Amino acid sequence: MDDLTKSAFLNRPDLHVETEGEFAGWRTWSRDNFETNNGPFYHRMDDQGRIQCAFRVGSKHLNGAGNVHGGAFMSFADYCLFAVATPVLRGPGVTVSFACEFLDAAREGELVEGFAEIMRAGGSMIFLRGVLKSAERPLFTFSASIKRVNRRVPTST
Repeated sequence: MDDLTKSAFLNRPDLHVETEGEFAGWRTWSRDNFETNNGPFYHRMDDQGRIQCAFRVGSKHLNGAGNVHGGAFMSFADYCLFAVATPVLRGPGVTVSFACEFLDAAREGELVEGFAEIMRAGGSMIFLRGVLKSAERPLFTFSASIKRVNRRVPTST
């Protein structure tokens, strides 16, 4: 049940739906150069209506010890935050706080999945928490807050 068509996901002009390979049918955003270069990261709605995020670990995600670099986990977790928050965010936002715990390592070839939940969504702030897993093995937990922002129109001088 991939019912993202009834949510704010399709309102983003940079939405890309993968058409080939392991992630065919999954969505990603093309506007964020950092995520594009460090991912690719993907999201979709699972059978329970939760947003599921995932990426396949490649050599570019590894640190010198051959495990997923902590920065890769943190970047992917931030992607998960916005994939989950998009329907209530309804516009631009920024991460204003982020806390995490590294629980286990992941290696090249593993599928890393991310799940997050909105704990509270107020007028200007959204609070979330989540977990990254490989199979059923927890790898990383996180909590964060996102601030809704208004786009500023540049003034000419």
